[in-house]
Amino acid sequence: MRNEIICTLLFIAISFGAYSQEKVTLSGVVTIKTNTETISGAGIFIPESRVSAATNAYGFYAITLPKGEYTIIVSCVGFENIEEHISLEENTKKNFSMLEKSKALDEVVIKHNGSASNIRKPEMSVHKLSISTIKKMPAVMGEVDILKAILQLPGVSTAQEGATGFNVRGGSVDGNLILLDEAVVYNTSHLFGFFSVFNADVIKDLKLYKGGIPANFGGRTSAVLDIYQKEGNNKEYHLMGGVGAVSSRLLAEGPIVKDKGSFVVAGRTSYAHLFLKLADNPNAVSFYDLNAKLNYKVNDNNRVFLSGYFGKDKMDFSNFFSNNYGNSFFNLRWNHIFSKNFFSNASVIYSKYDYGLKIKNVGIDWVSDIRNHNLKYNFNHLLSDKLVLNYGVNSIYYQFNPGTIKPMDATSPINADQIEKKYAWENALYISAEQKLTDKISLNYGLRYSNFQRLGEQNVNTYANNQAVVFNPGLQIYEKGTPGGTIHYNKNKRIIGFGNLEPRLAVSYAINDNQSIKASYNRMSQYIHLISNTASVSPLDIWAPSDQYLKPEILDQVALGYFRNFSSGKYALETEAFYKKIKNKADYIDGAELIANEALEQVLLNGEARAYGLELMLKKNTGKLTGWLSYTLSRAMQRTPGRNADEPGINNGEWYRANYDKTHNLSLTAAYQLTKKWSFGGIFSYQTGKAATYPIGKYQYQGITVANYGARNVNSLPAYHHLDLSATYLPKPESKKNWKSEWVFSIYNVYNRGNAASVMFEQNRETGLSEANRMSIFGIIPGVTYNFRF
Repeated sequence: MRNEIICTLLFIAISFGAYSQEKVTLSGVVTIKTNTETISGAGIFIPESRVSAATNAYGFYAITLPKGEYTIIVSCVGFENIEEHISLEENTKKNFSMLEKSKALDEVVIKHNGSASNIRKPEMSVHKLSISTIKKMPAVMGEVDILKAILQLPGVSTAQEGATGFNVRGGSVDGNLILLDEAVVYNTSHLFGFFSVFNADVIKDLKLYKGGIPANFGGRTSAVLDIYQKEGNNKEYHLMGGVGAVSSRLLAEGPIVKDKGSFVVAGRTSYAHLFLKLADNPNAVSFYDLNAKLNYKVNDNNRVFLSGYFGKDKMDFSNFFSNNYGNSFFNLRWNHIFSKNFFSNASVIYSKYDYGLKIKNVGIDWVSDIRNHNLKYNFNHLLSDKLVLNYGVNSIYYQFNPGTIKPMDATSPINADQIEKKYAWENALYISAEQKLTDKISLNYGLRYSNFQRLGEQNVNTYANNQAVVFNPGLQIYEKGTPGGTIHYNKNKRIIGFGNLEPRLAVSYAINDNQSIKASYNRMSQYIHLISNTASVSPLDIWAPSDQYLKPEILDQVALGYFRNFSSGKYALETEAFYKKIKNKADYIDGAELIANEALEQVLLNGEARAYGLELMLKKNTGKLTGWLSYTLSRAMQRTPGRNADEPGINNGEWYRANYDKTHNLSLTAAYQLTKKWSFGGIFSYQTGKAATYPIGKYQYQGITVANYGARNVNSLPAYHHLDLSATYLPKPESKKNWKSEWVFSIYNVYNRGNAASVMFEQNRETGLSEANRMSIFGIIPGVTYNFRF
């Protein structure tokens, strides 16, 4: 049945392609003129036929047209438009080199849906931010931050200040597929979320998918953040960097072989821990990371890339615990152009994320990690001016290390142990089509088939009634089940498998060139899960694969939106309503223990989740003052009912607020170019406080005061809000010298708001009364950074 569906889609697509036989194809690559860096998302518009296209992630485009005379307009944010006349009598290859705009006062700095092609394009719930936009935003401690920019978009929030990662439309952090040069990044944060792992100096572009996710992406149930690194200047050598109060960075780029190959290498490091030592502070926090990329143009049809990343965080709270974690990856990629309208990209990727924790009063040294070996092969096929196909395969082999346990020293009571490693193999086959039905109606539809196999070598526990969690009717609580035995699976032996069909559909109806209505539906499956207790003082990161107890999550999401441009694209309005539901949402039983747990299935139950909301975004795209206002009204709920009539389920089986539920989320982002020397930026953020469970009473047990908690997440932390400001000064904006510099002054949390990361309930030693103490992480933080380039 599955094969029949895929073949039927392919047959329909090819049938439409038959209409293009009497036409010719214009194709090529769009690059930056000064360094031949490819440009993704550049628009190619033919006004005579009202046909348009956009370059893909690798700068390639193709348009099929009847023979004739045409005007070609190439446009992209931050670049001068190109307009050329061309006579098309045969298939033609035409490359374009775009010149970056000077910093004029009326420069467009926001990527917007201001053109008719984007209004008509069947793409919604997607944001593409240019680096020029991000660099106009306030920089925390002078450091431009990509994730801080994403958090200003509608539907995107963070659980709390100091939390790692971000939440999209009521989804969990592990529901986000984060890709850097196509490699998976498992943790996006440095220093408790204060910085992100993405060095803006080396980032080329990024795209955030909140819904309507194309069929080539899978494996997650919330969002996709697709980021690409720069390829390096293949004409000249350049050095750029910045020196700040907390961290510094340096980037070098240049040609390997002029006009054929180039490199880029960038590094960052923090040194706040040195100041702490000077102040006799026993605590220390630091991070460093390294980005690198090589590329070589073999000929006009072949290009190879080698890219990598390595980053590490280290935190030491001397009297309590120390924590370190980091991402790393390598990607070997090959672009090949088969013909004028047939493009491919193949990638071989290795990714790793490791997480270590030492708890000093326990004497435990614990490390976990996840590794994957990833193969991708994707094809873009232009069949006609009305139909484009995208199809390919993806295969990932996973290795999970739940924990390597060692004693910290000779006095530790902990015995060395290795929790059994786990292995899995995830494969996918997909096909999608973007089709223009009429001048007003466009479609993007596709199908993805995903398959996940749990593999040995492993000893798997067996339980009575196949229940790893049992319900104690006397105490009315859930408890760990007792294994009745084990089954040994040899290496690469199949333990259990899952397969899912994931249809995708998006439709756009253009009312006119300035307004449209769009709708989308997508189903996605997630086979790996982040087991994390973010409420703990020492939060955990343990990745686990689906199995017979921890089921794969299945998402269904629908969205409906209205989009409009005003005043020739000077202003833009985007509104979207969404509803999503997830099956098999993992939930923890009360009192779940995660550290060094050799049987996580004994503390997890499968429930369900849902989220719905309304998103609004109003943007000003041109002029001295640019920016946007975003607002989200939403709910994110979770429920785990009993498995039978005798069980109450978690929270009595009733819906309760998810940890990342934020009813109101408001953000105002602005950039103002006062003069050629001075520019300013500001961000104001307001979010409803995250869900929390407060004690409703207390009782004495054997002389110990024990808190009594009520229903889950019926309380809320205080509302989260703060204002960030920055000013950028260019000493010599008109200078023709190679050396260029700027000063960035910033203030994070201008009015010193003490946003609550958590609320701790304790007993006052003097009065004996219970009291609530708010813990805040960041107050007001001024910063200054000197940036340079030559």
